[in-house]
Amino acid sequence: MQIILQEDVEKLGTRGQVVEVAEGYARNFLLPRKLALEASVGNMKRLEKMRATFAKKEASEKGDATTLAGLLAGVSLEMSRKAGESDQLFGSVTSADISDALAAKGFTVDKRKITLAEPIKVVGEYEIPVKLHREVTASVKLAVKKEE
Repeated sequence: MQIILQEDVEKLGTRGQVVEVAEGYARNFLLPRKLALEASVGNMKRLEKMRATFAKKEASEKGDATTLAGLLAGVSLEMSRKAGESDQLFGSVTSADISDALAAKGFTVDKRKITLAEPIKVVGEYEIPVKLHREVTASVKLAVKKEE
């Protein structure tokens, strides 16, 4: 089934792109969430107008992401967690924890944009990548300390 993407979909395509997907994926996931439109004759004609609005939206989002990346570059977070004698944390620091810490400092970043390979389980200092936009990635410094 051919569809026109209205939003960027990870590992599928960018907005305004016409892609071929399985019918079930389109019908059960993409269409109900308004992430895509069916590639009918009428929608294909509207595609050029849609691409112009997508380009404007893309430019503004990229500008906002670049500004936020500049602000996040100077941010350093500090977290205290209970840890054992070998500096192994009893819990872990996840992307949700980092998102909450950024929110406390006044930055609203969705936890899905914080790209941790795996949760942090050892005391130390880390560089956390934050993917704000498809082309813009910021880096936040995180210090995980042992709770006294």
